[in-house]
Amino acid sequence: MKLRPALLAVAALASSAALFASPISAKEETKSVFVMSRTWAVTQVSDAPVVYRATRDNNNLNPFGPPPRLRTVQAIAAILQATGCKPIVASMYQNISGQFFSQVSCN
Repeated sequence: MKLRPALLAVAALASSAALFASPISAKEETKSVFVMSRTWAVTQVSDAPVVYRATRDNNNLNPFGPPPRLRTVQAIAAILQATGCKPIVASMYQNISGQFFSQVSCN
C-alpha cells in the first residue's frame, strides 16, 4: 500500500492543473451566411491544406420552413460566399452529422 500516497499526489496535481487552465477559444471565427433561404455556418478547420466546414442550421426542425433544397449545392454556395474562394468539389465530403468539408482554391 505504498502506492496510495503517490496516486493521491498525482490526482491532486492533475486536479490543480485543471483548475488553473485557461479556457480554450476557437482559433478561427465562424461566418454565418444565408444561402437559398437557409442559414449556414462556415469555419476554417485546417491551414494546410486549407479546409472549410459548412454546417446548415436545422431551423429548429420547423415544418413550415423554406422548401427543401439540395444540401451539396447549398454547401458549395455557402463556402464560396463566406470565403470568396471556390470550393474544390472533388475534395468535398459530408460526415454523418451533415457537415460538409472542402478544400478551397483562391486563384
